[in-house]
Amino acid sequence: MNDALRSALHQTGQTVDSLASQVGVDPKTVGRWLTEDRIPHPSHRTAAAEALGRSASDIWPDTSRRREPAWFRPWQEIEREAVGLRWFESLVLPGLLQTEAYARAVLSGAGLIPRADIERHVAARLARQNVLRRDDPPLFTAVVDEAALRRPVGGREVMHEQIRAIITACAEPHIRVHVVPASVGAYAGLNGPFVLATCADHRIVGYLDNQLQGQVASGPDEVAAILAAWEAVRGEALAHWQSVELLTEVAETWT
Repeated sequence: MNDALRSALHQTGQTVDSLASQVGVDPKTVGRWLTEDRIPHPSHRTAAAEALGRSASDIWPDTSRRREPAWFRPWQEIEREAVGLRWFESLVLPGLLQTEAYARAVLSGAGLIPRADIERHVAARLARQNVLRRDDPPLFTAVVDEAALRRPVGGREVMHEQIRAIITACAEPHIRVHVVPASVGAYAGLNGPFVLATCADHRIVGYLDNQLQGQVASGPDEVAAILAAWEAVRGEALAHWQSVELLTEVAETWT
């Protein structure tokens, strides 16, 4: 994506400083769009595209390309604009933290997606991860069951790469991962995975997944129930630094 932005700057004679001034951001922010593939906030995308005489979809195509099933799009929009994401997974690792090889193994192994569509779904999942690399990323907190770290999805090499990728992600100030250790018995997480998104207007919306499709939950009672489940699973999880230590230990078992 940074190639399209770099090309637009060159063709219009704009500089990092001039574009930053017109968009109303620091030049370092524009620099990150170029060098780190960061995705600007929607309002900044619009302002930058106008300043460059382009459409936002030309410069940042993956933010508008429709590769997901129609039922997923409402949640995708919520996820993209969220200021906070709280994610619990008991069987696999969160999609926004998955490596390409791990995502491919998960999507292939599920058996619900035609083989010809696997790569399209993998690409869509990886594109969604740009939400954590934009210049104003949401605060992302994940709680995962230790069982997800021990399941050989894709084989030993894939698991080692995947867990090392999560450890690297944990160094980012906006990403926190907590592990529910295997020593914990029955707890709320056994009822299934979920995500909570906090929107810019302070609304909280939930998302529940199943074998066929996902469900956006926005009713007060639904959100209250998911919030209670979050507090329960978070209470059983290790602290962030303890979780990183456990992740490091488990990564070594996959070498």
